[in-house]
Amino acid sequence: MPPVNVVIRAVASLLTAAAVLFALPAQAEPATQLAPQKIIIDDEGFSLMHVMLLNSPQVDVVGVTSVTGNWWAPRGAAMQLRGLEIMGRTDVPVAQGAIHPLLNTEKATERWEALYGKLTWKGVWMKQWAEPTQQSTPPYYAPDDLTNLPWGAPTTKASAQMAAVFMIEMVRKYPGQITIVAGGPMTNLALAQRLDPEFAKLARGLIYMGGSFNPHRVLDDRSAVEFAREFANSPRREFNIRLDPEAASIVSRAPWKQITVIPVDPSTSTQLSRKLLDRAARAAGPQLGKHISSFEAGFPLWDEIVAAVLLDPSVVTSAEDLYVDYDTQFGATYGDTLSWREHYQPGLGEQKAHVVLSIDPRKLDDVIVRAVTAR
Repeated sequence: MPPVNVVIRAVASLLTAAAVLFALPAQAEPATQLAPQKIIIDDEGFSLMHVMLLNSPQVDVVGVTSVTGNWWAPRGAAMQLRGLEIMGRTDVPVAQGAIHPLLNTEKATERWEALYGKLTWKGVWMKQWAEPTQQSTPPYYAPDDLTNLPWGAPTTKASAQMAAVFMIEMVRKYPGQITIVAGGPMTNLALAQRLDPEFAKLARGLIYMGGSFNPHRVLDDRSAVEFAREFANSPRREFNIRLDPEAASIVSRAPWKQITVIPVDPSTSTQLSRKLLDRAARAAGPQLGKHISSFEAGFPLWDEIVAAVLLDPSVVTSAEDLYVDYDTQFGATYGDTLSWREHYQPGLGEQKAHVVLSIDPRKLDDVIVRAVTAR
């Protein structure tokens, strides 16, 4: 029989080995879980895209910024504040962005239309449709008019910082970690890049809705036919870029680690139908669902594709890497999308971007419903 001290040492060794063995799964499990990706949402209002991203455990929204596009930036910030209140996410700061594009103006746009023809959509400068249209006639507001906010006035306040300064501060606080998710014109991003030449380099990347390459109408209903007016004869024109082409060009030439472009092209197979809104509203729960139900149906899914690609890249069915820039010459093609394959780019600073050309519309709907589901 071995001495007692030998037995004790053997038992201790076995207990230590067992402790290590049983501790391994508990220690290894967190390493397999990816930390939420930090993002800033830069957009003109508060949409289903915001709900998707704010509700997803895959991302950490460190801030929301407003920019003038479909709405003026002050109005957009108010809508964002109210949306965050409804979602119970007042922990997310809102920073108001630029009120006017870098160079483009309403008067300049009217002059352009007199020379080259009517634009289908002009955002905050829109007063009426050029021809009968199923979508409601947009209200025309002054930049500082905050009346008739769709979900009521917010009780919370926006940050004292302007959007561009807020973005710079965040990418410097979290270098290499923040993805900018842009759903509107790029005025704020251009200002940030001009204020701080390191801005784009310090971000993790940029994914934005904008540009148009060669879209074709896919759906046959009236709404799809009417929205095809914008690209039927001008396949390279898109509103987010056309409102502020100079900003879009600055951003496209900035040294981002990666750029993902969601142009008009993949949106032609999608639609914010009443059926989809009802599905999303049921999934979101009574309070938030009521507000989702208030969204106007019939629009293509634009910003929602941006969120879906970020959350589930498998929705993409075709894409191509291209060098992308935008036309800033005041002429018939002002604001049009410019693109080149490798070897053909002019080499004036334009960056290579991953351009999403088509998506799976059914999978997109499922990603939307899954993302807004009440947690």
